[in-house]
Amino acid sequence: MPYNFTVSPDFTPDHLSGWFIFNTWIQKQLGEGFHLELYNDFESQRKAIEEGKVDLIFANPYDAAMLVREKGFSPLVKPASKSDEAIIAVNAESPINCVEELQSGIKLASTDDPDVHMMGMIMLEPADLDKTNIEMKSCDSYVLVAKELLRGNSDVGFFLAEAFNDLSSMVRKQLKPLVSSQIQVVHHSLMIGPALADKKDGFRQALLSMNEDEKGQGVLKSLGFSGFEEMDEEEMEFMIDLVDTLLF
Repeated sequence: MPYNFTVSPDFTPDHLSGWFIFNTWIQKQLGEGFHLELYNDFESQRKAIEEGKVDLIFANPYDAAMLVREKGFSPLVKPASKSDEAIIAVNAESPINCVEELQSGIKLASTDDPDVHMMGMIMLEPADLDKTNIEMKSCDSYVLVAKELLRGNSDVGFFLAEAFNDLSSMVRKQLKPLVSSQIQVVHHSLMIGPALADKKDGFRQALLSMNEDEKGQGVLKSLGFSGFEEMDEEEMEFMIDLVDTLLF
């Protein structure tokens, strides 16, 4: 029976095929079967995790605490030189040029990506804005957040920085970033569940050496990564504590 692998729903559509390629690579490296299951939203993915249907996950930092402390997952690696950052943007024609100019009652477009939403809300604090004085519009993707701004249906939008930069140049030209986070220590990570614990060391070594051969480099390119870096328990706990601090 194959192990179950999933990816945080906030990956950019351009890298969809890359995760299937990565899944094939995993199976060849470990000699084990893996089934890649992609979920449309965080709620359905968390339900699968709760039901024990996930053995390997490329997880967002918000869910790391639950995976480690409740489900016994361990970190393997993180993408090299790639942290999670958020961007707050408006329509390029908006008179707003900085966060402090945003007013109570604005319409905000955001996805259900928890860490990006968290960082975005923190960056709204200089304008004295919070969930009590803004109007929220939930979107299924960052492309739809962009459309909300371009159509004038929302005043401001939250983006994962990588997703914003992956928008077409035509769309980006019609948007105006106001601010970008600079946390630098919050990032997605590949995490392994208890069922795969005995394969942890071999798996990590294979991931860390991916960029040393042509096939591995091709897989990394399809994901938009330059390579992987080791992530240990101490670093994971630091990130979990930081996210908890930012939340509360």
